[in-house]
Amino acid sequence: MADFFLKNELKLVTAESCTGGMISAACTDLAGSSNWFERGFVTYSNEAKTELLGVDAALITAHGAVSEAVARAMAFGAIRHSLAQVSIAVTGVAGPTGGSVAKPVGTVWFGFSVQGQLYSEMMRFDGDRAAVRSQTVVHALQRVLGLLSAGE
Repeated sequence: MADFFLKNELKLVTAESCTGGMISAACTDLAGSSNWFERGFVTYSNEAKTELLGVDAALITAHGAVSEAVARAMAFGAIRHSLAQVSIAVTGVAGPTGGSVAKPVGTVWFGFSVQGQLYSEMMRFDGDRAAVRSQTVVHALQRVLGLLSAGE
């Protein structure tokens, strides 16, 4: 992943809710990440999503924080509030509480902005809180690399 960002002179920004900075930590665990990892936003509360990323509060009210609309707005907002060309955004229900029939525990919405194109998808992960969060990190990093490779 680092090699791809370096070779293509790209920077990455993250906007994380349910993972609380775990994607940023995974990226910055790599030596030399300051050459391609631009910054990370941990926007756990709805207010943080609005204040730091510019997500419209009405969007959160209408769709809920765990939604495609909010994930896409987070991905877009992370780009707008950084110097990066690529963003990863995640918002979900890691559990063990907080789930509903419509959005059970393990529901995670992903938003990606890759050089001006917005992508989104929803995944449902099994397991406890730690398992949901770790699967979210792995999926986010694999998916953004796939999107970048497809655009080469």
